[in-house]
Amino acid sequence: MKRKICLCMAGLLAVSLAGCSGSGSTKLLDPKNPITLTIWHYYNGNQQSAFDSLVDEFNETEGKDKGIFIQSYSQGAVDSLEAAVMSSIKGEVGADEVPDIFSSYADTAYSIEEMGKLADITQYLSEEELDEYVDAYIEEGRIAKDGSLRIFPVAKSTEIMMVNKTDWDAFANETGVTMEELATFEGVTKVAQQYYEWTDAQTPDIPNDGKAFYGRDSMANYFVIGVRQQGKEIFQADKGKVTLNIDKEYIRRLWDNYYIPYIKGYFASYGKFRSDDVKTGDLLAFTGSITASMYFPDQVETGTESYPIDYAVLPAPVLEGGEPYMVQQGAGMVVSKSDEAHEFAAVTFLKWFTKAENNLKFACSSGYLPVKKEAVDKEKLDQVIAKDNLEIPEKTYDCLTSILGEENPDLLYTTKAFSSGFAARKVLDYNLSDKAAADREVIKEALDKGGSLEEVCAPYLTEEAFDSWYEGFKDALTEIIEQK
Repeated sequence: MKRKICLCMAGLLAVSLAGCSGSGSTKLLDPKNPITLTIWHYYNGNQQSAFDSLVDEFNETEGKDKGIFIQSYSQGAVDSLEAAVMSSIKGEVGADEVPDIFSSYADTAYSIEEMGKLADITQYLSEEELDEYVDAYIEEGRIAKDGSLRIFPVAKSTEIMMVNKTDWDAFANETGVTMEELATFEGVTKVAQQYYEWTDAQTPDIPNDGKAFYGRDSMANYFVIGVRQQGKEIFQADKGKVTLNIDKEYIRRLWDNYYIPYIKGYFASYGKFRSDDVKTGDLLAFTGSITASMYFPDQVETGTESYPIDYAVLPAPVLEGGEPYMVQQGAGMVVSKSDEAHEFAAVTFLKWFTKAENNLKFACSSGYLPVKKEAVDKEKLDQVIAKDNLEIPEKTYDCLTSILGEENPDLLYTTKAFSSGFAARKVLDYNLSDKAAADREVIKEALDKGGSLEEVCAPYLTEEAFDSWYEGFKDALTEIIEQK
């Protein structure tokens, strides 16, 4: 009798756990009465086409078999998506219903989690399933106060450096510079000065008309990874509490390798993205996301001439002597808190989407990195391309394969989420870059009046000039961090 009772209780326990375990149970799903889920994302162009294609494939296969139907909608840019999501969550007049799944960066997800609107997706994944994903990606998604998972990694990115190799070759042949010199921030600064002086010398009758060599897309990444490479975290977050680490000597190195070369004309930023500046011939190289490879131009168009260019893909530069940490970036997917059946169905789709083969298909069209350990492999990528006869742009393939198999998961880094993280990153993005751009314009005006570069720049290069900016920078970040 006791044995029968034990077996019965064990059976009931198994049924109870099946609905929320990693292995999952179809008891929550009914193919005859499928659950319809909406997904909001920010993918556009090729990325949207690739995502929608996979959604269709899921709906026709596993979704059909299990009773899940996905409807995906692009909300445009990231800012538009975030605005639409917040409007829905707050129940504003005219807003759509909250989507079942939506793309989100960690800082935004953290704010929504504080509102109690995100599902705990840990309960729908076994430890074995969690272990299949790159550890750093899972860790980034553990934003709940109890450490449970709220962000499902679906596609990630890091930074690389891309160079207009055609014009680089002409510069290198005459000056002897090598691409190995671009491995460090200091090396990039040195080469950029040489390039400015080399181009300036080509028109001896026109002084101070040298060209900029380099730019970067994300200044926030520059600060975050630059401080981390020196051994600290600029935002050290623990359960929502944040310690700000902006040691003066650390920040000074970043100032020296961005602000100074920028105001001297060695670095620049003109268009919305630095790939735009390469296309117009205003830059030779830039650091940006690996997805930027899709937009690296095939030719330079200066307005007076147009010519084809080749490219080179290099690792993102690191600070000389620093630890070679790499930027970890890219939004994940979050699941809105609802009922067990909808949450389970949402996670079922996300697990399917991140299967190695499916995730690599998406990588081929989007330029994003896959998120499972087994998929972070060049050989695996080649197998998927051959098996499905996929077309992948050469630049995208070169960028992906420069990372796959080479990345060290222990050196992928991103700041942990905290409530004012988004605002703090805006300070990193614009505080120094806006000052550099404004000061460069003043310097250009002075140069046009006949001053030398050294004389005109001198007042901007003093200790007092750095100290003044640094104190303002520190105050701006401290004010945001200390907001209640």
